[in-house]
Amino acid sequence: MIPTGASGRGTWASLRAVLSHRQLLALLVRRDIKARYKDSALGLLWTLINPIVQLLIYYLVMGQILGAARGIDNFAIYVFSGLTIFGLFSETMTGMTASIVANAGLVKKVYVPREVFPLASIGSALFTFSMQVLVLTAACLILLTPPSLGGLVYFVPSVLLIVVYAAALGLLLSSLNVYLRDIQYLTQIVLMLALWASPIVYGWTMVKDVFAQFGLPQWLLEVYTNNPITLAVLGFHRTFWAAGTAADYPPHLELRMLVAVVVGLFLFWICQRAFARLQGNFAQEL
Repeated sequence: MIPTGASGRGTWASLRAVLSHRQLLALLVRRDIKARYKDSALGLLWTLINPIVQLLIYYLVMGQILGAARGIDNFAIYVFSGLTIFGLFSETMTGMTASIVANAGLVKKVYVPREVFPLASIGSALFTFSMQVLVLTAACLILLTPPSLGGLVYFVPSVLLIVVYAAALGLLLSSLNVYLRDIQYLTQIVLMLALWASPIVYGWTMVKDVFAQFGLPQWLLEVYTNNPITLAVLGFHRTFWAAGTAADYPPHLELRMLVAVVVGLFLFWICQRAFARLQGNFAQEL
């Protein structure tokens, strides 16, 4: 049973409750990681094998055979760096959206802060992400294009942007998915669209040129540029894509990222309060 007034607790009180159950949170993260490669001979090595194969495909097939690298220097690093940070968003959103339903047995039997289940998905996604970053860093060193010290400044803000927005939206969608199971399938479609709407396989300057060519309003380009996923991808390009120049990025990228993080924190507060209101009937709906 949910204690009386649990749904009315403030956001900070809810987060403190989650921290008080940090051992359970860590247990759920480890469970998710182990379950992903259960009964596999190579086990966690797949977290390295998958990104290595993916990187080779982008370098050989897309970059060399299909000629996509002609428009963007060091194409494999460019694409893989964007996909790495977007993959963190995609995996986090997917895991969080389905988390309450997937843990229905625990939700119905015992009371713990319900936020624990979706937030655990962030931990497992960050583990996969860290393995991909290792592969990306190794590829940069092998290709003699190591990340610059100036570019590394953008690494943490990029990750923070993704984590904040994924946590906010994931909390909201995980609660809505309890009442309408179509949410998790709709999320997959939206993520697919978001992938191609982000400057991952094409450059931000290409988007800017298209806007200018067709006479589209400047404010629309600003909306596209200030999308938190776009900013995170651009930040990761600044970190790992050594071939980029200042012209490949919008002006004041650091300030844009800072403003986006502040907006994301406010969004997180709104989504957490919505989650708190909706969690009261989780056990009955499940």
